[in-house]
Amino acid sequence: MTNRPYHHGDLPTALLARAETTLREKGTSALSLRELAREIGVSPGAPSRHFKSKQALLDALALTGFERLAETIAASQEGAGETFADRLDAAARAYVGFAVANAALLDLMFSVKHSAQAPQALGASAHRWSDQLLELIGDGQRRGEVREGPLERIALPIVAALHGYAGLTVSGVLPPEAAEHGLDDMIAVILRGSAPQ
Repeated sequence: MTNRPYHHGDLPTALLARAETTLREKGTSALSLRELAREIGVSPGAPSRHFKSKQALLDALALTGFERLAETIAASQEGAGETFADRLDAAARAYVGFAVANAALLDLMFSVKHSAQAPQALGASAHRWSDQLLELIGDGQRRGEVREGPLERIALPIVAALHGYAGLTVSGVLPPEAAEHGLDDMIAVILRGSAPQ
């Protein structure tokens, strides 16, 4: 009897794990339900019981990615300190770390999220991590550590800076000397821009 690479009855998890590996190594175009079935050793029709199409698989992959991102940011806050600066520093490092470690997945997450056909659950999950940042900023405002104003307006430059920095890091654009202290410098700029005036 052969050893299956997944626990019987947990085919969706096995498919998503293998799909994420393929996405990282070869990109979205290389994903195929038939090929994934072959790679994990199930019949070609087995994946369709869980994912009706390649798009359904991509949606599920994006959904799990957003859930993991939110969990990563939440975990960063445990023991991060109470000040806005400490909490933002931890969240920023968590976001950039996730983005660098999961570059292809992050690209997929943001492209699928904006699709008109995206499932409702994906939209809700996609907002969880940004809601965490809004909560962090709101708490900073209540403590007098963040300037007053609409949360969304204060959050936009923060999110744009984090996402942009992660993109520069992943693409290899940053020279080694900039990469060494770049995140520290970016966080310092964000904190100055968020400080009460």
